[in-house]
Amino acid sequence: MPVSASPTRKLAAIGAVVALVVALIAIAIAVGSSVEGDRGTGRTDAPEAAASTDPQEDPAQQKMFDDLAKRTSRRADGDPLAIGKKDAPVVLVEYADYQCSFCGRFTRETQPGLIKKFVDKGTLRIEFRNFTVFGAHSERAARASWAAGQQGKFWQLHDELYAKTRKGAALAEDKLVDMARESGVDDLDKFRTDLNSKDAERALKKDQDEGYQLGVQSTPSFLVNGRPVAGAQPQEVFAQAIEEAAARAKHGTAGKGAGK
Repeated sequence: MPVSASPTRKLAAIGAVVALVVALIAIAIAVGSSVEGDRGTGRTDAPEAAASTDPQEDPAQQKMFDDLAKRTSRRADGDPLAIGKKDAPVVLVEYADYQCSFCGRFTRETQPGLIKKFVDKGTLRIEFRNFTVFGAHSERAARASWAAGQQGKFWQLHDELYAKTRKGAALAEDKLVDMARESGVDDLDKFRTDLNSKDAERALKKDQDEGYQLGVQSTPSFLVNGRPVAGAQPQEVFAQAIEEAAARAKHGTAGKGAGK
């Protein structure tokens, strides 16, 4: 079974969410989940089951996806954990853990193609969320990525963390500082300070709480304009979801640029 977030924290946050949305995402994740050794993360071998992409679906269901997109697509100016135009018609939100090998697979094998095909052309914005499910080492790595972002190097350290699967002691603070140096972070003293700061803790909690409120249970999990895609799907699955979301936005069936 996929690794689950803390039941206590999940219950504390779940009251803020519409029950139907939670159920929908939970179903999508359940369909797309398989076991990765003793630390399973969401993935599916049936791409067609990973996302709802029927352009003729019920308008009420489309409104539900639009509302979910508004709550989760931050579209914040200068967000260091985002790439792509603030007003791109499609936003892909990723919930991921740095010890998750399938998250690394998405970063190495799928994301570069999406950036080239959609982000660079202004169609797509990608927003990363630190959703840690593997404990203290994952939380430290998440805070490190946030700290790198304070010096404009989030994506460089993000890619370095996912360059290969790293777990446990490989994510010790000194190791993270070494990776930050290799990623071009200039002020390593500031990096250490930011990594251990209350601001980093608050940023991580914000991302985690958002995931708990949505019912996210495994990593990686994605929303494409509010529509769930579970697991490290092949690039063509994401491309189809993005193209259909862009078409809906163009024809006014989904809110463009409607994020918070």
